[in-house]
Amino acid sequence: MATHTQQVALFPCWQPVSALRPAMSAPWWRWVASTDSLTARLIAAGAPGAFRVRLLRQGVGVPERDEARALGLAPRRLAWCREVALCVNGAPWVVARSVAPLSQLQGLHLERLGERSLGSWLFRQPGLKRGALYATGQRPAFAHRQAPELSSVWARRSIFYHGGLSLLVQEAFLSTMAYEPDLASR
Repeated sequence: MATHTQQVALFPCWQPVSALRPAMSAPWWRWVASTDSLTARLIAAGAPGAFRVRLLRQGVGVPERDEARALGLAPRRLAWCREVALCVNGAPWVVARSVAPLSQLQGLHLERLGERSLGSWLFRQPGLKRGALYATGQRPAFAHRQAPELSSVWARRSIFYHGGLSLLVQEAFLSTMAYEPDLASR
């Protein structure tokens, strides 16, 4: 588990993931800095059939100021927002929030994902590009809102680009994941 002080941040200080490498243990680095599918990694970490997506919130909303800035949206502009808990063996390990401009969603039907993983859709898209990976040791507001009883250890975010879509994906790794005895081997 991380040894840094955890604080809730409405607007966390996102830094290039490499800048936080000295503060992370090797196991956390393998999770936070990975650029492959987090869904696939979580499925592999649990017992067969133990991965589940729990839809917490989805719909049109106003992105946080830092989210709008990252996507180049005007302040208070409506966007598609989705929040989920990614659970392994019945426990939430990650709380994720995705944000995309409404004007870019036509024909993609992302609102139909329900309790399916966004990553399982994203990583099947031809021509998918992932922007720079940023991380923070501060607890994003969405993680506090969706899992107030759990602390987050690290959070990361990046923008995925597919065709005309820019999709901000943010993931907060929760303390329940840190208590897994063999986290280092995953």
